[in-house]
Amino acid sequence: MAHFDVRVEAYKERVLASFAKQSFLRTLGAQVTHIAPGEVDITLHAKEGLEQQHGFFHAGVTTTIMDSAAGYAAFSLFGAGDGVLTSELKVNLLNPARGAFLLAKGRVIKPGRMLTICQGDVYGAVDGKDIHIATGLFTMVRAEGLEL
Repeated sequence: MAHFDVRVEAYKERVLASFAKQSFLRTLGAQVTHIAPGEVDITLHAKEGLEQQHGFFHAGVTTTIMDSAAGYAAFSLFGAGDGVLTSELKVNLLNPARGAFLLAKGRVIKPGRMLTICQGDVYGAVDGKDIHIATGLFTMVRAEGLEL
């Protein structure tokens, strides 16, 4: 596990406060389930309205929670008054997104002064087995003065 320096001791509270303002994630039913410096997990339980035509979670849902987990992983390392924006993402969908819930794990690979590189992965549980659903690489921008 990598060790990262945090700029604000109340990084967990900052992540949760920012996440609470995400009306789209609230609409989806996503929840933050793990926060550590450079790490955030988001869990999303299956519900009506999140599926595509074959009954799997929609790829947009999968990508959204992975992007948010990666973004908040980066945000956990930023200073007071800083916000986070995604500037680039590359997602590979590995398996159909299915199961009772999805777990998105965002991890900082390399923090930077302005750009932070993160990895995201999404997992589902099917018949007691973890299924790796998606993986992605994200570039996050530290946006000075954008914190809400």
